[in-house]
Amino acid sequence: MQVDATPAAGRMPALYLSHGAPPLADDALWPGQLAAWAAGLPRPKAILMISAHWEEAPLALGATETVPLVHDFWGFPEHYYRVRYEAPGAPGLAEKVRKALRAPGTPVQDIPDRGLDHGAYVPLVEMFPAADVPVLQVSMPTLDPRRLMETGRRLAPLRDEGVLIVGSGFFTHNLAALRHTGPTPPGWSAEFDAWGREALDARDVDALLDFERKSPAGRLAHPRTEHFAPLFVTMGAAEDELDSQRSVIDGFWMGLAKRSVQFG
Repeated sequence: MQVDATPAAGRMPALYLSHGAPPLADDALWPGQLAAWAAGLPRPKAILMISAHWEEAPLALGATETVPLVHDFWGFPEHYYRVRYEAPGAPGLAEKVRKALRAPGTPVQDIPDRGLDHGAYVPLVEMFPAADVPVLQVSMPTLDPRRLMETGRRLAPLRDEGVLIVGSGFFTHNLAALRHTGPTPPGWSAEFDAWGREALDARDVDALLDFERKSPAGRLAHPRTEHFAPLFVTMGAAEDELDSQRSVIDGFWMGLAKRSVQFG
């Protein structure tokens, strides 16, 4: 099934969400938070996903016909591998993304058999369970915050055509250092989350772009930065609406900050 994006009334928000892992579906609280968030959004004509779990240069567009899932995780119970999310493709949106991003020296490639990884489909299952909104996933061609913001700027006009732009990562992400089993998150996760909330509330873009140096415990919270990087695509797509930023979900899951924000 193929459904193309068509203009919608008004501008869609842009989101950055913490996407969890396959067991998110079994959490007592988080799925309901994601569902309630989606219920409060205008209905999108299509969803453009940028996930921490797909780095590819030059920037790549995923499947636009039948959209498969990529079960890019290991060692989980079998039922997590049986999850299905048969969203329709968005070939029309793909063409608009190509036109928005192609420029001399910045090619765009197609990988038509690349489906939705768990950074994309795990939250979508909770937010749009009917799988009736066309979805396109694109790769992150770099982890450089400024270049990712520029990518978001070039994608921003799609929001006026009913496209929900979603950066999917995790507000803190250091599994190797995570030895947390009690009710209190580890200090590095709590400190970075508090700093990030304050920087977002202050619209301190310069600090966020330089988070590895400006934040407390930044290199512990993100020893590799791919889970924070999608935030910058979202910020670029909403650069003229940063004053509208609000945290829709906060708190911690297994010690990791699940802060998720909406612009617009």
